[in-house]
Amino acid sequence: MMETQALDFPKINAVLRTNGTGEVTINGTSHAIEAADEAAVLTDALRLITETAVQLGRPVRVSTTDPDGQGLIIVSPDGVVSEATPIKPASRREDTSSVRGAPAPESAKAIAGTAPSPVAPPTEETPAQPAGAGPVTFGAAVTDATAQEAVPAATPAAEEPGTRRSLKDTSFLISAPVLQPATRGWRGALSRLGFRMDPSSEELAERDDIRTVSQHWPGPRTVAVVNRKGGANKTPTVVMLSAILARYSGAATVAWDNNESQGTLGWRTEKGGHNNSVLDLIDSSQALLSPSAQAAEIARFVHHQTADKFDVLRSDENDEGDHEVTAEEVDIAHQVLTRYYRLIVMDSGNTARAANWRRMIHHTNQLVVPVTAIEDRAEAARLTLQTLESRGGHDEALARNAVVIVSESTDAKRSMSGDALKRAKDEAQRIAEGFAPHARAVVRIPYDPSLVNGPIRYDALQPATQRAWLAAAAAVARGF
Repeated sequence: MMETQALDFPKINAVLRTNGTGEVTINGTSHAIEAADEAAVLTDALRLITETAVQLGRPVRVSTTDPDGQGLIIVSPDGVVSEATPIKPASRREDTSSVRGAPAPESAKAIAGTAPSPVAPPTEETPAQPAGAGPVTFGAAVTDATAQEAVPAATPAAEEPGTRRSLKDTSFLISAPVLQPATRGWRGALSRLGFRMDPSSEELAERDDIRTVSQHWPGPRTVAVVNRKGGANKTPTVVMLSAILARYSGAATVAWDNNESQGTLGWRTEKGGHNNSVLDLIDSSQALLSPSAQAAEIARFVHHQTADKFDVLRSDENDEGDHEVTAEEVDIAHQVLTRYYRLIVMDSGNTARAANWRRMIHHTNQLVVPVTAIEDRAEAARLTLQTLESRGGHDEALARNAVVIVSESTDAKRSMSGDALKRAKDEAQRIAEGFAPHARAVVRIPYDPSLVNGPIRYDALQPATQRAWLAAAAAVARGF
């Protein structure tokens, strides 16, 4: 009843921001809100909206906007909040087909597991059922007499032994998980105040990505991050995928710099209390693979990332050395790492013809192709996929099942004008759309200064960047 009484007048919009500010606009009159935290902003916003409902003597409809999307709520003069349920309006033809027995059109539903997308503004709301009312029926009312005729009296199970169900087919356990209330934006703030709200489609999608990257899989998995062009974001991609998968799944994870000579993964990650690299691990492989070896012994060769919970196996950083990793050495190192880790994420050099590069591909379960939104990086990524696809067999399957990660260009980003920023985003979108028909998944990553220089830390990223990398890691994990 409350929702049916809420009219389109007055037009009320409420904005909730993450920085402790908000805004309520009533028929064009804006009321800015500043408070100590999100809960205080929400309290002030609800006070303004409730006062309007009291003046009108009926519930009011409010369009809400927050970083998680848009929504529609109903606020009564008593301060009671409920969520309006948008439905798709039926056309005249659809109404006719419903009368003839064809299925009525369903309301639009959010699909969990897809990447976040804008929420379309709601159109109409289904009338709320009055509190205490009986079940809704569609058709003629049923009198007591007809009800007695339509519903036969219950018969004891003993009189109809043929209909008795087996206890093996019966369970009192609830198989479907209980949907937890919203935790973010207007919905989350209202839930914390006691008005239970379902999560938005964006929050449901994020929960699905978290569930995906939190899974454990049987046997070790190897991810290869490849692009034959330097500056394509390979190393940041290795770090971010390793960090997210290690954080959420708790699986022992190692990032391995498989550059044929000297790579940069060690420069962008935390250094341990030693200088050992992949060459030292290979030299000690016999001891590490012996039956008496203990799991903690691997710490002498890898560099632990204390915040992001994964280890790094560095490439040889001896400037005076000229050793290039061979295919046989890749086999040895991979054998050792699969003994101690469930997940291996491999950085790579720029030479697809190198022996260690090709042997890495032999051990790979999931291919990831990073690319910055610059045409020569994108072209190099295309050629990398084309090379693998042309080899057939395992290499071709990896290319067809690849995940492409497109990052916005970092070139002179901080000095860009608004038009230049838009062009950079448009270029990233163009490149992403170009790869979409040729890869299993394509994920876009926004620009973030924390990825440009220095050690990379997941916690240093902006929330939007963290969300994008979570979606990328989930796309990779779905290939396991």
